[in-house]
Amino acid sequence: YIRFADENEISKNMGLGIDPKPDTLIRVMMVWKGLNNSMDVKEQELDEVYREGYTVVEWGGAEIND
Repeated sequence: YIRFADENEISKNMGLGIDPKPDTLIRVMMVWKGLNNSMDVKEQELDEVYREGYTVVEWGGAEIND
């Protein structure tokens, strides 16, 4: 199972301070979990981000363990 956290979820759980402040901030967080059985998953709708000026891209991921 793979999904991408949205910007609000990322900002709520992972603070970020950058100086000078970028014109565009793109934060991507992929979370995944190995499955033993199939599951129905609704396709995620991802927002398009436009880069303008000084742009910072953060890419990360985490495995869900439970």
